[in-house]
Amino acid sequence: MSQSLKITPMQERMDRLQELVEFTENCQKQIQDMYDALGWSQDNEQHKEPMELCPYDPGHRVPVRSMERHKASCYLTKMGYSSEEQAEMCDPSPSYTNTSIRSFTMDKSLQNQVILQARAAAPLMKMEGVFWQGHYSYQPVDVPQNHKRAVCDLTVADRLALYDHVIGVLNQEKAVAASGNEELYVDLVSKLKKADEQNEPKTHLELMAEMRDYKRRRQSYRAKNVHITKKSYTEVIREVIQVHSEELARQWKDEHEEEDKEKEDQDEARERTSQSRRRLDERRSLSSESRRSHTRHRRSREKSRERESKKKKRKRVSRSPDKHHDSKKKKKKRKDERGRSDST
Repeated sequence: MSQSLKITPMQERMDRLQELVEFTENCQKQIQDMYDALGWSQDNEQHKEPMELCPYDPGHRVPVRSMERHKASCYLTKMGYSSEEQAEMCDPSPSYTNTSIRSFTMDKSLQNQVILQARAAAPLMKMEGVFWQGHYSYQPVDVPQNHKRAVCDLTVADRLALYDHVIGVLNQEKAVAASGNEELYVDLVSKLKKADEQNEPKTHLELMAEMRDYKRRRQSYRAKNVHITKKSYTEVIREVIQVHSEELARQWKDEHEEEDKEKEDQDEARERTSQSRRRLDERRSLSSESRRSHTRHRRSREKSRERESKKKKRKRVSRSPDKHHDSKKKKKKRKDERGRSDST
Protein backbone atom coordinates (compact mmCIF):
# COMPACT_ATOMS: atom_id res chain seq x y z
CA MET A 1 0.00 0.00 0.00
CA SER A 2 2.81 2.37 0.86
CA GLN A 3 4.59 1.61 -2.42
CA SER A 4 1.49 2.49 -4.45
CA LEU A 5 1.22 5.83 -2.61
CA LYS A 6 4.86 6.59 -3.40
CA ILE A 7 4.47 5.72 -7.07
CA THR A 8 1.36 7.84 -7.61
CA PRO A 9 2.87 11.26 -6.72
CA MET A 10 5.98 10.47 -8.77
CA GLN A 11 3.85 9.58 -11.77
CA GLU A 12 1.89 12.81 -11.41
CA ARG A 13 5.11 14.83 -11.38
CA MET A 14 6.35 13.14 -14.51
CA ASP A 15 3.07 13.80 -16.27
CA ARG A 16 3.20 17.50 -15.31
CA LEU A 17 6.78 17.75 -16.54
CA GLN A 18 5.82 16.18 -19.84
CA GLU A 19 2.98 18.66 -20.23
CA LEU A 20 5.36 21.59 -19.60
CA VAL A 21 7.85 20.27 -22.14
CA GLU A 22 5.13 19.90 -24.75
CA PHE A 23 3.85 23.45 -24.00
CA THR A 24 7.31 24.98 -24.34
CA GLU A 25 7.96 23.11 -27.56
CA ASN A 26 4.64 24.34 -28.91
CA CYS A 27 5.47 27.93 -27.98
CA GLN A 28 8.94 27.63 -29.50
CA LYS A 29 7.42 26.28 -32.69
CA GLN A 30 4.99 29.24 -32.88
CA ILE A 31 7.83 31.70 -32.36
CA GLN A 32 9.89 29.99 -35.05
CA ASP A 33 6.94 30.11 -37.47
CA MET A 34 6.58 33.87 -36.75
CA TYR A 35 10.30 34.44 -37.41
CA ASP A 36 10.05 32.47 -40.65
CA ALA A 37 7.04 34.52 -41.75
CA LEU A 38 8.95 37.77 -41.08
CA GLY A 39 12.19 36.51 -42.54
CA TRP A 40 14.12 36.87 -39.30
CA SER A 41 16.56 34.57 -37.62
CA GLN A 42 16.95 33.97 -33.87
CA ASP A 43 20.71 33.56 -34.24
CA ASN A 44 21.17 36.92 -36.06
CA GLU A 45 22.98 39.22 -33.62
CA GLN A 46 22.43 42.39 -35.65
CA HIS A 47 18.73 42.48 -34.69
CA LYS A 48 19.51 42.25 -30.98
CA GLU A 49 19.63 45.61 -29.19
CA PRO A 50 22.68 45.93 -26.90
CA MET A 51 21.84 46.04 -23.18
CA GLU A 52 23.75 47.57 -20.28
CA LEU A 53 23.65 47.24 -16.51
CA CYS A 54 22.41 50.19 -14.52
CA PRO A 55 25.25 51.65 -12.35
CA TYR A 56 22.84 52.40 -9.50
CA ASP A 57 20.93 49.07 -9.46
CA PRO A 58 22.65 45.89 -10.78
CA GLY A 59 19.28 44.25 -11.29
CA HIS A 60 18.36 46.72 -14.05
CA ARG A 61 19.31 45.85 -17.67
CA VAL A 62 18.48 48.76 -19.93
CA PRO A 63 19.03 49.36 -23.67
CA VAL A 64 21.92 51.64 -24.51
CA ARG A 65 19.70 54.23 -26.23
CA SER A 66 17.65 54.84 -23.05
CA MET A 67 20.46 54.43 -20.52
CA GLU A 68 20.92 58.15 -19.78
CA ARG A 69 17.24 58.71 -19.09
CA HIS A 70 17.10 55.59 -16.92
CA LYS A 71 20.23 56.62 -14.99
CA ALA A 72 18.71 60.01 -14.13
CA SER A 73 15.43 58.46 -13.01
CA CYS A 74 17.10 55.64 -11.06
CA TYR A 75 19.49 58.09 -9.35
CA LEU A 76 16.57 60.24 -8.18
CA THR A 77 14.70 57.15 -6.99
CA LYS A 78 17.72 56.01 -4.98
CA MET A 79 17.90 59.49 -3.41
CA GLY A 80 14.29 59.14 -2.22
CA TYR A 81 12.41 61.31 -4.74
CA SER A 82 8.92 60.10 -5.55
CA SER A 83 7.52 59.75 -9.06
CA GLU A 84 5.36 62.87 -8.55
CA GLU A 85 8.42 64.91 -7.60
CA GLN A 86 10.35 63.55 -10.58
CA ALA A 87 7.46 64.51 -12.88
CA GLU A 88 7.63 68.10 -11.61
CA MET A 89 11.39 68.32 -12.25
CA CYS A 90 12.81 69.50 -15.53
CA ASP A 91 16.29 69.94 -16.97
CA PRO A 92 16.92 73.69 -17.46
CA SER A 93 20.15 73.24 -19.45
CA PRO A 94 18.45 73.45 -22.91
CA SER A 95 17.12 76.88 -21.97
CA TYR A 96 20.68 78.22 -21.56
CA THR A 97 22.04 77.06 -24.92
CA ASN A 98 22.92 79.83 -27.39
CA THR A 99 22.29 82.49 -24.75
CA SER A 100 24.45 84.83 -22.68
CA ILE A 101 23.14 83.33 -19.43
CA ARG A 102 25.81 81.41 -17.52
CA SER A 103 25.01 78.18 -15.70
CA PHE A 104 26.81 76.35 -12.90
CA THR A 105 26.66 72.64 -12.03
CA MET A 106 27.17 71.65 -8.39
CA ASP A 107 28.20 68.14 -7.37
CA LYS A 108 28.31 66.53 -3.93
CA SER A 109 32.06 66.90 -3.36
CA LEU A 110 32.12 70.56 -4.36
CA GLN A 111 29.08 71.28 -2.20
CA ASN A 112 30.71 69.63 0.82
CA GLN A 113 33.96 71.52 0.18
CA VAL A 114 32.22 74.89 0.03
CA ILE A 115 30.31 74.22 3.26
CA LEU A 116 33.50 73.09 5.05
CA GLN A 117 35.36 76.25 3.95
CA ALA A 118 32.51 78.50 5.11
CA ARG A 119 32.32 76.68 8.46
CA ALA A 120 36.10 77.00 8.97
CA ALA A 121 35.90 80.76 8.30
CA ALA A 122 32.96 81.22 10.71
CA PRO A 123 33.52 82.17 14.37
CA LEU A 124 33.52 79.48 17.05
CA MET A 125 31.15 81.27 19.42
CA LYS A 126 27.71 82.76 18.87
CA MET A 127 27.69 86.34 17.62
CA GLU A 128 24.75 88.56 16.85
CA GLY A 129 24.05 89.00 13.14
CA VAL A 130 26.74 86.48 12.02
CA PHE A 131 26.60 82.72 11.35
CA TRP A 132 28.81 80.68 13.64
CA GLN A 133 30.06 77.10 13.13
CA GLY A 134 27.04 75.56 14.81
CA HIS A 135 24.79 76.87 12.03
CA TYR A 136 26.54 74.77 9.35
CA SER A 137 25.86 71.08 8.69
CA TYR A 138 28.58 68.58 9.64
CA GLN A 139 27.58 65.58 7.51
CA PRO A 140 27.82 65.75 3.69
CA VAL A 141 24.49 65.52 1.93
CA ASP A 142 23.48 64.96 -1.68
CA VAL A 143 22.87 67.93 -3.91
CA PRO A 144 19.15 68.79 -3.56
CA GLN A 145 17.14 68.65 -6.77
CA ASN A 146 14.12 70.73 -5.65
CA HIS A 147 13.30 73.51 -3.22
CA LYS A 148 11.72 71.25 -0.62
CA ARG A 149 14.81 69.04 -0.34
CA ALA A 150 17.09 72.12 -0.24
CA VAL A 151 15.17 73.56 2.72
CA CYS A 152 15.11 70.21 4.56
CA ASP A 153 18.70 69.03 3.96
CA LEU A 154 20.62 72.33 4.02
CA THR A 155 20.62 74.99 6.71
CA VAL A 156 20.30 78.71 6.04
CA ALA A 157 24.05 79.15 6.50
CA ASP A 158 24.76 76.32 4.01
CA ARG A 159 22.50 77.84 1.39
CA LEU A 160 24.06 81.28 1.85
CA ALA A 161 27.58 79.85 1.50
CA LEU A 162 26.64 77.99 -1.71
CA TYR A 163 24.96 81.10 -3.10
CA ASP A 164 28.03 83.26 -2.42
CA HIS A 165 30.31 80.64 -4.01
CA VAL A 166 28.22 80.36 -7.19
CA ILE A 167 27.92 84.15 -7.54
CA GLY A 168 31.68 84.57 -7.03
CA VAL A 169 32.57 81.94 -9.64
CA LEU A 170 30.18 83.38 -12.23
CA ASN A 171 31.41 86.93 -11.61
CA GLN A 172 35.00 85.80 -12.13
CA GLU A 173 34.09 84.09 -15.40
CA LYS A 174 32.23 87.18 -16.53
CA ALA A 175 35.18 89.44 -15.64
CA VAL A 176 37.63 87.20 -17.52
CA ALA A 177 35.41 87.08 -20.60
CA ALA A 178 34.87 90.84 -20.52
CA SER A 179 38.58 91.67 -20.07
CA GLY A 180 39.61 89.51 -23.05
CA ASN A 181 37.25 90.96 -25.65
CA GLU A 182 36.30 94.26 -24.12
CA GLU A 183 37.77 96.40 -26.90
CA LEU A 184 36.36 94.26 -29.72
CA TYR A 185 32.75 94.31 -28.61
CA VAL A 186 32.19 97.90 -27.58
CA ASP A 187 28.63 98.94 -28.31
CA LEU A 188 28.65 102.71 -28.52
CA VAL A 189 24.90 102.91 -29.10
CA SER A 190 24.10 100.97 -25.93
CA LYS A 191 26.58 103.13 -23.99
CA LEU A 192 24.90 106.28 -25.21
CA LYS A 193 21.48 104.87 -24.34
CA LYS A 194 22.70 103.93 -20.86
CA ALA A 195 24.15 107.40 -20.40
CA ASP A 196 20.84 108.95 -21.43
CA GLU A 197 18.95 106.65 -19.10
CA GLN A 198 21.30 107.51 -16.23
CA ASN A 199 20.77 111.22 -16.81
CA GLU A 200 17.02 110.81 -16.51
CA PRO A 201 15.57 111.06 -12.99
CA LYS A 202 14.61 107.72 -11.44
CA THR A 203 11.02 106.98 -10.61
CA HIS A 204 9.73 106.21 -7.12
CA LEU A 205 9.38 102.48 -7.92
CA GLU A 206 13.00 102.27 -9.16
CA LEU A 207 14.27 103.94 -5.99
CA MET A 208 12.20 101.56 -3.82
CA ALA A 209 13.55 98.54 -5.77
CA GLU A 210 17.16 99.73 -5.29
CA MET A 211 16.58 100.19 -1.57
CA ARG A 212 15.05 96.70 -1.33
CA ASP A 213 18.02 95.11 -3.15
CA TYR A 214 20.45 97.02 -0.97
CA LYS A 215 18.78 95.74 2.20
CA ARG A 216 18.76 92.17 0.90
CA ARG A 217 22.50 92.27 0.19
CA ARG A 218 23.35 93.16 3.77
CA GLN A 219 24.63 90.45 6.09
CA SER A 220 22.26 91.53 8.85
CA TYR A 221 19.26 90.92 6.56
CA ARG A 222 20.50 87.44 5.66
CA ALA A 223 21.08 86.54 9.30
CA LYS A 224 17.69 87.67 10.56
CA ASN A 225 16.07 84.27 10.03
CA VAL A 226 18.76 82.25 11.78
CA HIS A 227 16.43 81.43 14.68
CA ILE A 228 14.11 79.54 12.30
CA THR A 229 16.70 76.90 11.40
CA LYS A 230 16.49 75.02 14.69
CA LYS A 231 12.72 75.16 15.04
CA SER A 232 10.18 72.63 13.91
CA TYR A 233 7.63 73.26 11.21
CA THR A 234 4.85 73.55 13.81
CA GLU A 235 6.75 76.20 15.78
CA VAL A 236 7.44 78.23 12.65
CA ILE A 237 3.78 78.10 11.60
CA ARG A 238 2.72 79.03 15.14
CA GLU A 239 4.97 82.11 14.99
CA VAL A 240 3.59 83.04 11.58
CA ILE A 241 0.03 82.78 12.91
CA GLN A 242 0.99 84.84 15.96
CA VAL A 243 2.48 87.57 13.77
CA HIS A 244 -0.65 87.67 11.61
CA SER A 245 -2.92 87.76 14.66
CA GLU A 246 -0.89 90.60 16.18
CA GLU A 247 -1.12 92.52 12.91
CA LEU A 248 -4.89 91.99 12.78
CA ALA A 249 -5.21 93.08 16.42
CA ARG A 250 -3.19 96.20 15.66
CA GLN A 251 -5.40 97.02 12.68
CA TRP A 252 -8.52 96.43 14.78
CA LYS A 253 -7.12 98.68 17.51
CA ASP A 254 -6.27 101.39 14.96
CA GLU A 255 -9.78 101.23 13.54
CA HIS A 256 -11.31 101.57 17.01
CA GLU A 257 -8.96 104.44 17.82
CA GLU A 258 -10.03 106.17 14.61
CA GLU A 259 -13.69 105.66 15.51
CA ASP A 260 -13.09 107.02 19.02
CA LYS A 261 -11.22 109.96 17.57
CA GLU A 262 -14.10 110.67 15.18
CA LYS A 263 -16.54 110.53 18.11
CA GLU A 264 -14.35 112.88 20.13
CA ASP A 265 -14.16 115.26 17.17
CA GLN A 266 -17.95 115.18 16.83
CA ASP A 267 -18.36 115.84 20.56
CA GLU A 268 -15.90 118.72 20.38
CA ALA A 269 -17.77 120.15 17.38
CA ARG A 270 -21.04 119.88 19.28
CA GLU A 271 -19.51 121.58 22.30
CA ARG A 272 -18.16 124.33 20.08
CA THR A 273 -21.55 124.87 18.47
CA SER A 274 -23.24 124.91 21.89
CA GLN A 275 -20.65 127.37 23.17
CA SER A 276 -21.11 129.59 20.13
CA ARG A 277 -24.88 129.48 20.64
CA ARG A 278 -24.45 130.38 24.29
CA ARG A 279 -22.23 133.29 23.35
CA LEU A 280 -24.80 134.46 20.81
CA ASP A 281 -27.54 134.20 23.43
CA GLU A 282 -25.42 136.09 25.93
CA ARG A 283 -24.69 138.76 23.36
CA ARG A 284 -28.34 139.02 22.51
CA SER A 285 -29.28 139.23 26.18
CA LEU A 286 -26.61 141.83 26.75
CA SER A 287 -27.78 143.82 23.75
CA SER A 288 -31.41 143.65 24.93
CA GLU A 289 -30.37 144.67 28.44
CA SER A 290 -28.31 147.52 27.06
CA ARG A 291 -31.29 148.66 24.98
CA ARG A 292 -33.56 148.51 28.00
CA SER A 293 -31.07 150.40 30.09
CA HIS A 294 -30.71 152.94 27.31
CA THR A 295 -34.48 153.44 27.13
CA ARG A 296 -34.61 153.70 30.92
CA HIS A 297 -31.88 156.32 30.90
CA ARG A 298 -33.64 158.19 28.14
CA ARG A 299 -36.93 158.10 29.98
CA SER A 300 -35.27 159.19 33.19
CA ARG A 301 -33.58 162.01 31.32
CA GLU A 302 -36.89 163.07 29.78
CA LYS A 303 -38.57 162.97 33.17
CA SER A 304 -35.74 164.98 34.72
CA ARG A 305 -36.03 167.48 31.92
CA GLU A 306 -39.80 167.79 32.45
CA ARG A 307 -39.27 168.27 36.16
CA GLU A 308 -36.67 170.91 35.52
CA SER A 309 -38.99 172.70 33.06
CA LYS A 310 -41.82 172.62 35.60
CA LYS A 311 -39.51 173.99 38.26
CA LYS A 312 -38.43 176.75 35.94
CA LYS A 313 -42.07 177.68 35.23
CA ARG A 314 -42.82 177.77 38.92
CA LYS A 315 -39.83 179.97 39.51
CA ARG A 316 -40.95 182.35 36.79
CA VAL A 317 -44.43 182.65 38.30
CA SER A 318 -43.05 183.22 41.77
CA ARG A 319 -40.71 185.95 40.50
CA SER A 320 -43.68 188.40 39.36
CA PRO A 321 -46.09 188.87 42.42
CA ASP A 322 -46.06 192.72 42.32
CA LYS A 323 -47.49 192.92 38.87
CA HIS A 324 -50.30 190.67 39.87
CA HIS A 325 -50.99 192.76 42.95
CA ASP A 326 -50.94 195.98 40.91
CA SER A 327 -53.46 194.63 38.44
CA LYS A 328 -55.80 193.78 41.29
CA LYS A 329 -55.46 197.28 42.71
CA LYS A 330 -56.22 198.83 39.33
CA LYS A 331 -59.32 196.70 38.94
CA LYS A 332 -60.44 197.73 42.42
CA LYS A 333 -59.90 201.42 41.65
CA ARG A 334 -61.87 201.13 38.49
CA LYS A 335 -64.77 199.61 40.40
CA ASP A 336 -64.60 202.33 43.04
CA GLU A 337 -64.58 205.02 40.35
CA ARG A 338 -67.56 203.50 38.63
CA GLY A 339 -69.40 203.36 41.89
CA ARG A 340 -68.72 207.00 42.56
CA SER A 341 -69.79 208.04 39.15
CA ASP A 342 -72.99 206.14 39.55
CA SER A 343 -73.70 207.82 42.91
CA THR A 344 -73.14 211.25 41.51
